[in-house]
Amino acid sequence: MTKIQRYLFLSLLTAGAMVLSIIEGMIPLPYIAPGAKLGLSNIVTMTVLVLFGFKNTLTIVILRCILLMMVATNPISFIYSIVSGIMSAVVMGFGIKYFKKLSLIGVSVLGAMAHNASQVTVAAIMFETLGIYYYLPVLSLVSIFTGCFVGYTSIYVTDNLKKNFVYFRTEV
Repeated sequence: MTKIQRYLFLSLLTAGAMVLSIIEGMIPLPYIAPGAKLGLSNIVTMTVLVLFGFKNTLTIVILRCILLMMVATNPISFIYSIVSGIMSAVVMGFGIKYFKKLSLIGVSVLGAMAHNASQVTVAAIMFETLGIYYYLPVLSLVSIFTGCFVGYTSIYVTDNLKKNFVYFRTEV
C-alpha cells in the first residue's frame, strides 16, 4: 500500500467514524442508562488499531473528535470525547499489544470500560464532586454489552477487509 493509498483509506475510515458518531447520536437509548451509547465509532477505532497500528488509531480518534466538534457537537462534549477517546484507544492498544490471549471482544470491552471511566472522571473534575462515581458501576455493566457488540462487529469488519483487500493480506 502506497503512502497516498494509506492516507486515503485512513481518511475514509475517519469519515466513516464521524458518520457513525452522528448516527449514534440520533439513536435514543433511554432504557439502558442516561448518557450510554453503543460506541459505533469504536468499530472503526478497533479496525484501524488492528490493520494500521496504534499511532494511526490515535490520529483517527483525535481527528474524529475535532471534526465532530466542528460539525455536530460543542466544546464541552469535545472535552469528554477527546479524553475518553484517547484513553480508550490507549487501553485497547495496550490490550492488543500485551494481552495476546485476549480477543478483540475482550479488548473492546476494556476500551468501553476505559471510555466510561474517563468520562466519569472528566465529569467529576468539571462538577467538582466525587459522587458521580456512583454511576460508574451502571456504565461498566452497560459497557460489557456494548463492548461485546463493537468487538464482534470489529472482528467481522477486520476479517472482511483482510479477505477482500490485497493490501491487508500481507501487512498483518
